[in-house]
Amino acid sequence: MRFRAAFTTLVLLAIAMDESAASAEQPVPVNHEYHVSVNGDDANDGSMARPLRSISAAARLAHPGDAITVHEGVYRECISPPRGGESDARRIVYQAAAGETVEIKGSEVVTGWERIERDIWTVTVPNTLFGEYNPYRELIHGDWFNPLGRQHHTGAVYLNGEWLMEAASLYDIMKPVTATPRWFGEAGDTETTLWAQFKGIDPNKELVEINVRRAVFYPDKPGMNYITVRGFIMRHAATQWAPPTAEQIGLIGTHWSKGWIIENNVISHSKCVGIALGKYGDQWDNTSEDTAEGYVLTIQRATENGWSRDSIGNHIVRNNTISHCEQAGIVGSLGAVFSKITGNTIHDIHVQCLFTGAEMAGIKIHAAIDTTIGGNHIFRTVRGIWLDWMNQGARVTGNLLHENASEDLFVEVNHGPFLVDNNLFLSERSLLDMSEGGAYVHNLMTGKVMPRPELSRETPFHKAHSTEVAGLRNIEGGDNRFFNNIFAGDSGLAEYDATTLSVWMSGNVFLHGATPSKHEQDALVLTNVDPGIKLAEDSGEVVLHITSDAAWGTERKRELVTSELLGRAKIPDLPYVHADDTPIRIDMDYFGKIRSESIPFPGPFELPNGGEHTLKVWPVGEATRAGKAP
Repeated sequence: MRFRAAFTTLVLLAIAMDESAASAEQPVPVNHEYHVSVNGDDANDGSMARPLRSISAAARLAHPGDAITVHEGVYRECISPPRGGESDARRIVYQAAAGETVEIKGSEVVTGWERIERDIWTVTVPNTLFGEYNPYRELIHGDWFNPLGRQHHTGAVYLNGEWLMEAASLYDIMKPVTATPRWFGEAGDTETTLWAQFKGIDPNKELVEINVRRAVFYPDKPGMNYITVRGFIMRHAATQWAPPTAEQIGLIGTHWSKGWIIENNVISHSKCVGIALGKYGDQWDNTSEDTAEGYVLTIQRATENGWSRDSIGNHIVRNNTISHCEQAGIVGSLGAVFSKITGNTIHDIHVQCLFTGAEMAGIKIHAAIDTTIGGNHIFRTVRGIWLDWMNQGARVTGNLLHENASEDLFVEVNHGPFLVDNNLFLSERSLLDMSEGGAYVHNLMTGKVMPRPELSRETPFHKAHSTEVAGLRNIEGGDNRFFNNIFAGDSGLAEYDATTLSVWMSGNVFLHGATPSKHEQDALVLTNVDPGIKLAEDSGEVVLHITSDAAWGTERKRELVTSELLGRAKIPDLPYVHADDTPIRIDMDYFGKIRSESIPFPGPFELPNGGEHTLKVWPVGEATRAGKAP
């Protein structure tokens, strides 16, 4: 099954337009509203009758408690907010006008193409078009980046909204056009020349755009707090590689701030990253030599630069559609702490595959401390969710993942406690577990589950609900809990037989060849039972076909999963609780349906009656299923 990117974008755009005016947690009074229109003038006062022309001009006028409403049209600029809000009640809000389509692009239209021969065209543009940042001179580089033996630029060429692929040399442009047309660029002192393949068309009669700006919405300085960005289509950014040891700039990014809301946007075609919740930049950027020790020093410096619950993170990223980014849909080193990432569709990440490196996933977070990642739909990415270092107190809940090239979930060098519940992991590899202290509860996994110790790196654990480091340890492997999951096909827990630390496993069901661990208490193994798990697209919805049996819920004793049952993660010696220290009860399923306390059904769905089921698993409305972070 393949899902069409265009379909998903249209669905989420419709949601964005419908919800853009009413999606904040609570309605916030607006002191002053500035209006922006493509027919406006930056000399105007920003009233409805006399709107401004650019969003940047409105940003210069807006103060805490103000809103900027942008009307229908295409705006080609990078907004760098000069100030933020003061609190949740006194934000600065950037919003598309209700029911109107507003695009913000980091590109410019380029005409004047001249044919060289056949389908090969060229154009020369003045470097004044780019200012101080020329994407056709700027090479992609950074810690943990692998260029695969060639150069890559942050620039791009787009034909009718879709990007061409960068060629390694001008010679490659002269070759016959394939199914993936290419471009090549050379930046001189005063001009930049581009060559591109346009098969069977005249580019001067089509929409051809090129990257000009490194971002679309990104503060030049850190500490721009309490900003809301909602309801926009944002495309075409010449973003740089975003490793955890350097400033992380996305098409839209928070730049080491607190309390942003990024919601109901369509974000696409960023050369590296869509949304960045990451760290500031300094003289130590990209100097770690790709080592764990280098990142430990980064954490120490971040603490000196205000890394705490009071100053950083606490963001909400929800109901966005993010696609066509070659590094990650959402990335965040240290800056995503205490945040909620919910209801997003993330797809087609790293599809050109021209370079590689770490930090590549639908969602890649370092230090997801007390962060919830819930109710997201992630597919056709290089890797689904990658939680790397300091995943303490995180909750991954109610997500739908499939068709991801690598694992749906990779948890790397974390010590727990963290909770993974009510998810559908349906790719060929469900879980790469290079951590300890994880609790996996009521999930459906149809791909491989692979535990791996990591003895060569010592990584941090923290004081409860804090960024303060309590110590460093390596990953011996184990100290995990697996309760009430369903494993099917090439899945199961047998590889946990040899873990160093203790593991706890109970109430799991193993179907159609899935294998239990020797640590499982009274495993229910039904080798010859095929549950017929299949995803399909039906009338604009994603549905799951599954055949269950009521006996799965009754043939084995099974407990409702609570903080008491989960106990304490060994290394930090901390309990599995919510961020406010209240106890956990996994008493709702993927849809928010209340589970039976006496006989909870295994897997993410409460299906006590058995039979053939067709379940709409996306989109799913705002639900209590995302819960609170542990």
